[in-house]
Amino acid sequence: MTDVQPAPVTLESVDWFDPRAVAMRDLMDDEMHRRYANRMPGGDPETQARVDAALAVDPADIVAVVLALDVDGAPLGHAALRMLAGEWEVKRVIVADAARGRGVATAIMAEVQRLAAQGGARRLILQTGDRQPEAVRLYEKIGYTPIPIYEPYVEAIPFSLCFEKVVAPPVGA
Repeated sequence: MTDVQPAPVTLESVDWFDPRAVAMRDLMDDEMHRRYANRMPGGDPETQARVDAALAVDPADIVAVVLALDVDGAPLGHAALRMLAGEWEVKRVIVADAARGRGVATAIMAEVQRLAAQGGARRLILQTGDRQPEAVRLYEKIGYTPIPIYEPYVEAIPFSLCFEKVVAPPVGA
């Protein structure tokens, strides 16, 4: 078995509303709807409102957005950092289908971790779902460990899988 060479990517910090970032999040929304279509509540407006609220991201809480771009500047991946009740949370990690398995997600997550450490984070947390085994494998591979489900996901999305990673402060901090 040969190792897959990392994709040549450029990492760029962008605004939450950057059209390329919005397009990547739209791709993620489409994929998550397909994966969880029969899992999410149907017809129960109260439950759906809790799920929608749990998954909502207020742009005012966003600390950073990172895009991975190919040599032509096309977006390959996305991740964001937000402040959630005093915690640094990784949100909206997505890699385009054609770029998966080439190290793009690992590069994005390393940059998110660097930015968080630079900002003073001592740990990062994240939430994913039980129908995203490749995400779980990535997070475990890069040193995230399972933690109990945290708010706002506890009741809204009880099949959440949550993780943390202790972040080393930047050298000289």
